[in-house]
Amino acid sequence: MMGWTNSIREKLMKHIEDNHIKHSHFALTSGINSGTLSRILQGNRPISMNQLTAITYGMGLPEDYFFNDYIEECFSFLVSIRRIRPFIFRCADFNRVDCIRQVTIRILEDLSYVPILFDIAEELFENNKHLAAAILYRGVCEAEKYQHSERLAMCQYRLFLIELGEDIEENVRVATQFETYVNRLDETNQLEALKQLMHVFGMVHKWGKVDTLAKEMHRIATIQYDLQCRSVRPSEVKRLTGRPIYYYILYAYLARATASEECGDYKRALEFVALYAHGESWIQENDEEAARIIGQFTEWAVANTLMYRLMSGEVDVLQEYTDYIALHEDEIFIAVLHITKAANLYHFNIDRILNRFSAYIPYQSEKTEFGEYQSVILKESYVHFLADLAIYRFNENKDFTSAVNLTLEALKLSIIINSGKNIITCMSLFEQYRDFADAAAKEIFKKLSREVYQLNAKKNVILLGAM
Repeated sequence: MMGWTNSIREKLMKHIEDNHIKHSHFALTSGINSGTLSRILQGNRPISMNQLTAITYGMGLPEDYFFNDYIEECFSFLVSIRRIRPFIFRCADFNRVDCIRQVTIRILEDLSYVPILFDIAEELFENNKHLAAAILYRGVCEAEKYQHSERLAMCQYRLFLIELGEDIEENVRVATQFETYVNRLDETNQLEALKQLMHVFGMVHKWGKVDTLAKEMHRIATIQYDLQCRSVRPSEVKRLTGRPIYYYILYAYLARATASEECGDYKRALEFVALYAHGESWIQENDEEAARIIGQFTEWAVANTLMYRLMSGEVDVLQEYTDYIALHEDEIFIAVLHITKAANLYHFNIDRILNRFSAYIPYQSEKTEFGEYQSVILKESYVHFLADLAIYRFNENKDFTSAVNLTLEALKLSIIINSGKNIITCMSLFEQYRDFADAAAKEIFKKLSREVYQLNAKKNVILLGAM
């Protein structure tokens, strides 16, 4: 018998001997053929993943009990992806990333397995086994770090998506790291990647970068759509993103309008609105999906035109704007955010509007026509709303207690999502209201200030560790 310390075979043999079990009885209990069991015990054949599961079951042990031992099994005979692949998937099911990491290190000793490992990572990613997939993607990245391959870029893209979370500063870090790889992706993946990058940089108000990324999205999407329209078989164009190419042309206009708005250039923003308002004039598709997408962008165009006019100082459009967004519930919160900002700029009362839409504040739905908003995007927007509402309560309503409490709520959420810019804004706002804060509010601010200090200290430790 082949024997090695703590091997599956030694433990199985000991179990059989200690419990005085006949081989035939264990074969029946576990569901393994007697001849197969005998060959396994003799070390004449490797153990498959299904057989490992059967052995573990027959011994009455947790299913992942032998996973560490099985790593050696995967490499003791001829290296076989037929054993390694199902093992990686079972490790992913049990969150045994420690085992996946060891297998990845071992298999990448032979770089010819890189393409296979990448394919397994892609399958894990598609099955939402993101932690497991990330380990394989990092392994592939390390193996191909000196290459300029599309596979390396794809691994970096997947890691970027996996690592996006609720921490805004961390999101910016991973976006900055990935950005250098985006132009190596194939065109269809580039489009979705650019969209994700715009979201991240928009949350830290880097609107110049958002505009640049949107311009690139428009360039790529326009070229691809032109090629698609010229194709004799347009239905065969591969849509890896799951969205039609024309969607990204419209979205690029929308993003550039938003970037212009955030920079206070409402005239330029309206010029881009006009470009995504009438998609039916140039989009060649006339199916149900096209009608739905064109309809959604048209709705946004109407709402945003009214919003940009309001933000430009045309207060007389307020009633028309509120009546319009009342018909589109998914957009109410964002609209109220802008209305509150406009009220602070032009000093008009919005108490009636806040009461009318109170059920949609902070936000009751994270869904739009095209799926869910990212949670962190809504939270960052809510911080803005809380801060603007605090200013409104202080100046318009003279409700100083509410203004202080709203500021503290905004600061707390800013800390949770680690938004440095918003933290500074909220702390500065509280200092303006400090004379109106009671002892309890000041104590809460003191506690939150300590959390900010700890957050910055942690950030500095991470930065020093990376040097």
